[in-house]
Amino acid sequence: MPTADIPAQNIDRTGVAAGVKRFRADMAGVGVRGFDWSLLAAAIGLSLVSLYVLNGATRDDIAGAPDYYVLRQGVFVTVGLGLMFAFSRIDYTRLREYRNELYAFLVLSNFAVLILGTVSRGSQSWIDIGFFRFQPSEIGKVLMIVVLAAFVSDRLRDRSATGSIVIPVLGLVSVPFVLVFLQPDLGTALVYGAITLAILFIAGIPWQQMTAILAVLVVIVTGVLWAAPAAGVNILQDYQVARLTAFIDPEADSAGHGYQQNQAQIAIGAGQRVGRGVEASTQTQLNFLPEHHTDFVFAVIGESYGFAGAALVLTLYALLLWRALRILASARDQFGALIATGVVAMLMFQIFENVGMNVGIMPITGVTLPFLSYGGASMLATFIALGLLQSVAMRSRGDGSLGL
Repeated sequence: MPTADIPAQNIDRTGVAAGVKRFRADMAGVGVRGFDWSLLAAAIGLSLVSLYVLNGATRDDIAGAPDYYVLRQGVFVTVGLGLMFAFSRIDYTRLREYRNELYAFLVLSNFAVLILGTVSRGSQSWIDIGFFRFQPSEIGKVLMIVVLAAFVSDRLRDRSATGSIVIPVLGLVSVPFVLVFLQPDLGTALVYGAITLAILFIAGIPWQQMTAILAVLVVIVTGVLWAAPAAGVNILQDYQVARLTAFIDPEADSAGHGYQQNQAQIAIGAGQRVGRGVEASTQTQLNFLPEHHTDFVFAVIGESYGFAGAALVLTLYALLLWRALRILASARDQFGALIATGVVAMLMFQIFENVGMNVGIMPITGVTLPFLSYGGASMLATFIALGLLQSVAMRSRGDGSLGL
């Protein structure tokens, strides 16, 4: 019978049945072949460290609720693991079909924050939905990875178009970047930038264009931090400028804008080889160290568990990044390789920036430490990103060659 003679409702049923069948194939057809258990072990190890550290560092933070942070973090980890397994079962190539919808959600959700969001610590980055505070900028990191990977891989199908992708990519990123920057959430905006540069680099854009982008970034940073304020134009808030520049000499304003970094360095230095232990960690227990459950959790580890504790954490991060890079190298196609690139860039930038600001070599930007910092949005987004990595791994060629 010709297709035109088939009733519309039968066509609809056929389409729905095909969609259900495809979804079942995605969820059940892969099994566990190719699943990277070492990547999972590193993530679980870091999550357990987070729970252990929070249990000791936050027991006196909420009166009458010594387990407040550790119990909530435990829920975030459990839900995050479930999301990771769910996303690992979905064929990542299906996400390419929804890149426009994902980009629209990325932009609209971050725009909604500016209208409906609640303000916390000077930043309007959350939408309160009762039992949970949704932070679009965090899940936006994962959405940005998928959207950019889809866009760039589509353009790279024509090798002659490699040199023409830079301006469209920067235009694509600029809208969510500006929306996040206006919240203001400078740290997450910088993560968006790191993801973009990494994907462009792996995509193989000419080195002259990459150099030009970096040069423009240097000019912009110089203008924002020094030239514009000197001319009476304040693009950043005063406290943001102070935090970004205080790391150069935190002792110059140790009681003011350099206080956080100064206290973090004192805490890490006091830990020495094996740490002071929880009870004797005065920087943490007496609240000299601010945000010791989020931004400065690495300083808590340094004080309470010393070099040994910090080395354990960095070793787990090294394992995590090594396995992620292995997945990138064995991806079966451009799209998978670029997704892995974005996840690696996100993790690597956040680890380097957060640990760096704790030890005093990077400015304070509010970037969280993956799996260790307290927070549901950050934890869930990071586990979803790992789920995408596992999806790439489970459908890789397994020959160790780069899928570009």
